[in-house]
Amino acid sequence: MHNRRWTIVTMASCLVLITSACKKSEAPPTRPASAPPSAATPAPFKVVSVDLGTGVTADKRVAAPTTKFAPSDTIYASVATDGTAPSVALKARWTYEDGQVVNESVQTIAPTGPAATEFHIMKPNGWPPGKYKVEISANGAVVTAKDFAVD
Repeated sequence: MHNRRWTIVTMASCLVLITSACKKSEAPPTRPASAPPSAATPAPFKVVSVDLGTGVTADKRVAAPTTKFAPSDTIYASVATDGTAPSVALKARWTYEDGQVVNESVQTIAPTGPAATEFHIMKPNGWPPGKYKVEISANGAVVTAKDFAVD
């Protein structure tokens, strides 16, 4: 009887082992796949600032910003931009007191990040004293303006 009991216990143990070995293993819980890193979307073009001065550095930035000029000065506007665009028409429109246009010029740029664009005006026989303004447009829309004076 002891042998029989031992045989039954052994068979039951084997049956448990076989059943558990044949049992379909569960797949580990899956994590949702994270999206592949995408290239950062380029920032849209924008005018960041305009500085005026009597000269610019090699990177087209005004060395000493000012809004007061002498009649004999060449007046520079450094237009700092950021962002990307296939083509942007930057325009500087310089006016005197009552809106009389002193000068207009356009530069077409293809920005790919931070940059500076330089505009300037000069008058060999000197600027009349008074109040002036430079308006900066991008693709026909005025984006900023800067007042200055000649004393």
